Amino acid sequence: MTQGALSQVRFPLRFSPLFIAIAATMSSATHAADESSNDGFVEGSSLNLNARNYYMNRNRLQQADDNIEWGQGFLGLFESGYTQGSVGFGMDAHAMLGLKLDGGGGTDGSSILPISDGNGKAPGSFSTAGGTLKMRALDTELKAGDLFLTNPVIAGGETRMLPQTFRGVSLTNHSFDDVMIEAGQASFTKPYNQSGHTRIGTSYGSLAEGDESRHLNWAGVAWSGLPGLTSSLYAAELKDIWNQYYYDLDYTYALNDLISFNPGLHFYHTQDTGDALLGNIDNNTYSLHFTVGVGNHSVTAAYQRVNGNTPFDYINQGDSVFLDNSQQYSDFNGPNERSWKLKYAYDFVGLGLPGLTSAVSYSRGELDLSKVDPDSPGYASWYSADGKNARHWERDIDLKYVIQGGKAKDLALRLQWATNRGGNGYGVLDQDTDEYRVIVDYPFNVF
Repeated sequence: MTQGALSQVRFPLRFSPLFIAIAATMSSATHAADESSNDGFVEGSSLNLNARNYYMNRNRLQQADDNIEWGQGFLGLFESGYTQGSVGFGMDAHAMLGLKLDGGGGTDGSSILPISDGNGKAPGSFSTAGGTLKMRALDTELKAGDLFLTNPVIAGGETRMLPQTFRGVSLTNHSFDDVMIEAGQASFTKPYNQSGHTRIGTSYGSLAEGDESRHLNWAGVAWSGLPGLTSSLYAAELKDIWNQYYYDLDYTYALNDLISFNPGLHFYHTQDTGDALLGNIDNNTYSLHFTVGVGNHSVTAAYQRVNGNTPFDYINQGDSVFLDNSQQYSDFNGPNERSWKLKYAYDFVGLGLPGLTSAVSYSRGELDLSKVDPDSPGYASWYSADGKNARHWERDIDLKYVIQGGKAKDLALRLQWATNRGGNGYGVLDQDTDEYRVIVDYPFNVF
């Protein structure tokens, strides 16, 4: 279907039938489940901790002050098993603590620590805790409370010192072989650099003061029925802002023990809905990739296209941007943007250094910002009369080492460096930036 044809179709989003179907599955499972199917509330429980040390330095070349912050984060996650019986009950709980090691005097704002109170200094610490009640009947699981979510339309951000969570309900079903069905609703989010909860917003749109979306509904299905082939289909409604739909297809083919091929597609369609608090949205965004693996080497070529006069937008601070050209610094998701990427990755196990991996990539995009509606309530800041041929590029270097054994097993050190440069009117969106990240993770299982 062409973009013009697709833009004339309205996709009403109604989740009631899906919830009813899953609830029916749950009900039938209740009668059929064996009482031994749940492993016990205590016997199936676990407690995992992670200590993450995070340093971020954003050197913005056109301004005097850089964004430099350094912090130490701690995450504790308890997950119970389920009580015995045809219907099992359980609970999860988590606690997070973030400590400022450095960041102030005008250098805050990198997104590692909370936004300062106006004096240029982030608070010395911030913390949060949450819990989830859960119920399982055969192949269906229901959760309510503070959720860790990861799917193409609502995924909590995990690329900072502490993870993002959402407050709501979710259902997951595995009744069919190689098929996972899920649905849910979230009304609040706990951002990764704050203690409290806020209403769910978007990464690139600007809501007017007093406007907010009340909740986000989602439903989706993921399939992996053939060797090497996976596919998923999702739909989401961010109330009074947008309906968003996602489809992907990924295939990995091993020619022999040495050579493999991996083509793949990601596609999003986003359109305004309800009160359209961000204005008119009619956006089709897709990316294509092809990876060739030869032993411990891999080379990826990717092409990405945004068809629409608004950027491809997603949940604020989230990682629900399942696009090939979403890089360390830029998502290459501007209005009418066309971008390509070349990436080379190497696993040093081939040189006798297991746990050491690396990647180098170069991405380049062209945008037409002159077509953006300057009166758009949500995206007017993207308009530039001089941005018809706006351009930018990014170079990324990623090096990671994970200790393979001993008392420090799984301790990981990651070094990231991104350089982004723009021109031809791109400066209305962003400044030339060099960004450095040093991340140390030390996960360990208590029980």
